[in-house]
Amino acid sequence: MRLDKFLKVSRIIKRRTVANEACDAGRVLVNDKPAKASLNIKEGDVIEIHFGTSSVKVEVLDVAETVKKDEAKELYRYL
Repeated sequence: MRLDKFLKVSRIIKRRTVANEACDAGRVLVNDKPAKASLNIKEGDVIEIHFGTSSVKVEVLDVAETVKKDEAKELYRYL
């Protein structure tokens, strides 16, 4: 699954266009490397997103095309 789509489906970032812009700006790292929005995400990848002065680091536990709002938190784990 594409990185920008995963960020939207997992509800880490609210909109796919915002996720795409964050990737283009270099604020998203996957396994400590700058990532493009088209990068394929798989289980076990570590995603780090920089929001201004703070950052969020999560590990991908599962990849699903669609999930319900309550189940979205089961796709990743905060580190």
